[in-house]
Amino acid sequence: MKTIFITDPKEIESIILSCPYCTVGITDQEGNPYVIPMNFAYEDGVVYLHSGPTGSKLEMLERHPQVCISFCDGHELVYMHRQMACSYSMKSRSVMCRGRVSFIEDMDEKRRILGLLMKHYTDNECGFSDPAVRNVKVWAVKVEEMTCKSFGLRPSEV
Repeated sequence: MKTIFITDPKEIESIILSCPYCTVGITDQEGNPYVIPMNFAYEDGVVYLHSGPTGSKLEMLERHPQVCISFCDGHELVYMHRQMACSYSMKSRSVMCRGRVSFIEDMDEKRRILGLLMKHYTDNECGFSDPAVRNVKVWAVKVEEMTCKSFGLRPSEV
């Protein structure tokens, strides 16, 4: 099975947008990894996330604002030889992004981003009350580094 790097920005963006969630890697207060699944929106090289206004994730990010975000689609079990365990692989594509979290405080920008988040999941028009917008923490991660790979390809697919 082969792994190839994907470098076409449009293909990378299509992989990101096809994913129902991402996983976000944060460094906890003791320097240990802390990985959580999160809903997201993606626009112009920025991953947007949201959370409650307080909590351990935010405390971690105050100390260590660098994050790693991964997206993965596909997940098809493939093999070269049915009876050879080492010939099995999971065919999928993944994107890994690194960046630094900043928080959006402007109410209008928060509304716009929350609209992007909702648009990723539904075509329904959604509104946001002032108390709801004030009570949500909106994260912006400008992607500083991005890699993308396709895994589990047979030689004929490369």
